[in-house]
Amino acid sequence: MRIVVFGPEKRVGAWVGDDIIDLNGADGRIPSSLIDFIEAGPSALERAQRAIDQASRPPDGAVQRASGVKIHAPWPGRRIMMAGANFAAHAMGMDVGAGATIQDVVARIRAMGMRGFWKVPIHATGPDEEIAKPKRTKYMDYEGEPVIVLGKRIKDARAADIGSVVWGVTLTNDLCIRDQGGNPGARFAFDKNFDGSFTLGPCIVVGGGIDFQDLPVQTRVNGEIRQDFSSKDMIFSFGEMLEYASRDFAFYPGDIISGGTGAGTAADSTPRGPDGTRSTDRFLKAGDVVEVSSPAIGTLRNRII
Repeated sequence: MRIVVFGPEKRVGAWVGDDIIDLNGADGRIPSSLIDFIEAGPSALERAQRAIDQASRPPDGAVQRASGVKIHAPWPGRRIMMAGANFAAHAMGMDVGAGATIQDVVARIRAMGMRGFWKVPIHATGPDEEIAKPKRTKYMDYEGEPVIVLGKRIKDARAADIGSVVWGVTLTNDLCIRDQGGNPGARFAFDKNFDGSFTLGPCIVVGGGIDFQDLPVQTRVNGEIRQDFSSKDMIFSFGEMLEYASRDFAFYPGDIISGGTGAGTAADSTPRGPDGTRSTDRFLKAGDVVEVSSPAIGTLRNRII
């Protein structure tokens, strides 16, 4: 089931083929907002599946062509936990264990411990929306990432609990500014939090048929493949991230965990020169189009302006 948020009222829909089914329009007992839909649990998903199965005879106006509606970021408006340095090949290019083997880097990062940050947007950037490049940066970078959306409240979780709390799977492009340097956490992670920097979509895949622990992710810039990796190569799994973060901290339905990014970002694929700087050639510029995709989810496409 591919769940989207669409239209001026940001209603919940199911994306089926070339159509968007307004789930609340098809069955008034299904919540029309994404967070209410997630919080309604399995019963709402069962009703949604019945609405999809009966899409050939829906109420008037409950089915619209996908090409004729605005599809928004499928963001429930909850917290966003982002992994850092969670793929060894990417970390090697970022000078974490440069010159070592993949196995050495994995061991080193696991010994250092998990790290990451939080995104704090008011607005999530959806598919086909434009993103303004901050004037202060020469080094704006892309990071395609696999994302899970939680469907239950959980605290003091074990890693093995992850399968029971994942509601759905989607994609993000964790846009960032590489000029800052040093410890971004000490500067409130502003290199990761600027207007437009949190993207999500194009849909959330819910139910069977997709394995969040082996999710292929590909990133293209102007049609060129830059990243091609899978969530199976995460150093710390989604379950480990949940276990680590939920110590004395409750997660709620709609909260998001992003698994980090693989090799191929502009930063990890551009070596530093003798003076420590990098060429700007592979970094994002106005006019560039970035596409993050996975076969079951689709393509999250954004243009930089």
